[in-house]
Amino acid sequence: MNDQQEAAIRKVIEEEKTVEGDLRSETNLNIKRLMDIGCYRGLRHRRGLPVRGQRTKTNARTRKGGKKTVANKKKVTK
Repeated sequence: MNDQQEAAIRKVIEEEKTVEGDLRSETNLNIKRLMDIGCYRGLRHRRGLPVRGQRTKTNARTRKGGKKTVANKKKVTK
């Protein structure tokens, strides 16, 4: 591939596609918009839960974070 072809490809990508920081900021703005209008997907984003209908009783550890262990009550000995 020569320099002219490379320049042509770069030009097409810059003019027609959203890349790098612009794409990242656009995605973040879309998520923020969902959270601001208070729709179901926005609420799921706000709570850090899966957005696209996945189950949460088991799995969903990536979105929820690590396990939060709850201690058992200690039995009183007589």
